[in-house]
Amino acid sequence: MTVIITSITSTPSPRYSMRSTALTDWLKSWPLVILPHHLLSGIVRAAARWQTAWWKNLLINSFIRMFRVDMTEAQDPDPGHYPDFNSFFTRALNSAARPLADQPQAIVSPVDGRISQIGSISDGRLLQAKGQDYSLVTLLGGSEERARIFHGGSFATLYLSPRDYHRIHMPCTGQLTESIYIPGRQFSVAPAGVRTIPGLFSRNERLATLFDTAYGPMALVMVGAIFVACMETVWDGVVRPTGPGIQARQYHTGPGSGIELRQGDEMGRFNMGSTVILLYGPERVRWLEGLAAEQPLRMGEIIGYFQSGP
Repeated sequence: MTVIITSITSTPSPRYSMRSTALTDWLKSWPLVILPHHLLSGIVRAAARWQTAWWKNLLINSFIRMFRVDMTEAQDPDPGHYPDFNSFFTRALNSAARPLADQPQAIVSPVDGRISQIGSISDGRLLQAKGQDYSLVTLLGGSEERARIFHGGSFATLYLSPRDYHRIHMPCTGQLTESIYIPGRQFSVAPAGVRTIPGLFSRNERLATLFDTAYGPMALVMVGAIFVACMETVWDGVVRPTGPGIQARQYHTGPGSGIELRQGDEMGRFNMGSTVILLYGPERVRWLEGLAAEQPLRMGEIIGYFQSGP
């Protein structure tokens, strides 16, 4: 519902427009707070993997029509070939669909989506939306040590809508050092929720992955959301918590050992839409001039460049 306050002789006051937007966001977001997030996500997960032909075809074809999905980009453009809805939703693209820039110092978008926020990490906090920020330490599972290397650095928050390509690729070449599963809620990460729910990204379930790069540390944080029943990585598969609480895993590093992924390599995927947050250390990244909230991006598009450092 949208409330519009106007008069016969004048255009709407900006003040009232802002109030109307805030009310609309609140009405969209806060009813979701009381829902059983994990139960609903489990139901959606089962429904998305049901392979009965009439059911999966109904879901896939309805989704294509509703969101105007361009199947010519898909590695397999025939909707009927997918065994279930989730296989369609996480479909691979053909090799020509997302070309990478051949620039060694470039940082490319890891996903298709839109910029939610982009900028600098100030006083250990990241901007969530106008008037709202959240803690870097909390985002990374409460570890001051993990957060310290990103203080004063740069961040980019990228939102994937349901219609977007849902595989995640490396924005630059890096070697995996640690992954941290952090349990939490599954609030909606749609724009209305981001503008309304305080600390949303540091409260939702997420997987933080840390990499060493030629230009210092990088974190790629996959943030779950309502109906995002699971996240996956190429090295561990589906993320399955082995117990309660935060779970961290260290990986071997060094030349010729461990897990190294090149720029553009697939590193994971969401099984429904969500958000990716990129973190880099201080004085290491120069975001491309003109990038701003709500700007659409495609995977492989240049979003910034590495600098040599201090």
